[in-house]
Amino acid sequence: MTAETSAAAHWTHGLPPEPGVAKPDPILVADDVRRQFGGLTAVDVEHLEVQRGAITALIGPNGAGKTTLFNLLTGFDEPDSGRWSFNGEQIAPHGLRNKPLAAHRVARRGIVRTFQLTKSLALLPVIENMKLGATGQRGEHFWVGLLRPMWRSQERVIEERAEEILGRFNLAHMRDEFAGSLSGGQRKLLEMARALMVEPELVMLDEPMAGVNPALTQSLLQHIKNLRNDGMTVVFVEHDMDVVYDISDWVVVLAEGRVIAEGPPQVIGTNPAVIDAYLGRHHDEPATEEELEQQLAEAEAIIAQEAGDGP
Repeated sequence: MTAETSAAAHWTHGLPPEPGVAKPDPILVADDVRRQFGGLTAVDVEHLEVQRGAITALIGPNGAGKTTLFNLLTGFDEPDSGRWSFNGEQIAPHGLRNKPLAAHRVARRGIVRTFQLTKSLALLPVIENMKLGATGQRGEHFWVGLLRPMWRSQERVIEERAEEILGRFNLAHMRDEFAGSLSGGQRKLLEMARALMVEPELVMLDEPMAGVNPALTQSLLQHIKNLRNDGMTVVFVEHDMDVVYDISDWVVVLAEGRVIAEGPPQVIGTNPAVIDAYLGRHHDEPATEEELEQQLAEAEAIIAQEAGDGP
């Protein structure tokens, strides 16, 4: 058992694998979060807690509401109702407008996310993409931006940090290349690396393995584990259960917008509710009358054969 696995086993020990279970030290707590599109309810989460310092996988069939929930929690969409807090601070509703914080304000609080389709600026060099992720840059203000001595030293610090992170993600050799020249896997690495420029506490990864060359998969997986090892909390959406079993400490299962199951990965794989969500509630029953008649005929033939073989 690795040190990481042992640590995960410590905080998950004794937790009932059920929807909405309270965590020992939640960094994010959400209640009654709902989002509808017309007559379709995309998200209907009664209660969800994310454990600090852990890797939580968010899984579910297509259309379960995983990305929509990401969009809501990170300020890229507004819910019809609901409230959630981060580090004990209310994120939604917030302020006099009684609406969630905007995405850039959520990022300043320490929550960053990546997207299924990478959002790198293709016509900017890799190093400039990285520098854009840093917050609190004095040179972004109009009048200060005109006076280079006032922001030059900070710019140097930001560039040094960007180069250090690029080295960690094996992208240092692409420093001055246009982001558009990177492979799909390298763009995923760049997006994850850029997210770290914010110095986040919670990193939310939307299908980080999608479209990645198998040669880079193990590298990406290790980088995600390293985020946890560096003290960050990770929530990621993934369809590949091998990935989920490999790196997650806890799994949350969505179906039709609702949390239908939670638990350690080894428990979730045998949960009947999860099997029903992926395969259909009646996956082991005949789909048509013809199929039913065929099953009955096969059963009768087996019974008749066993009776003929008897004494």
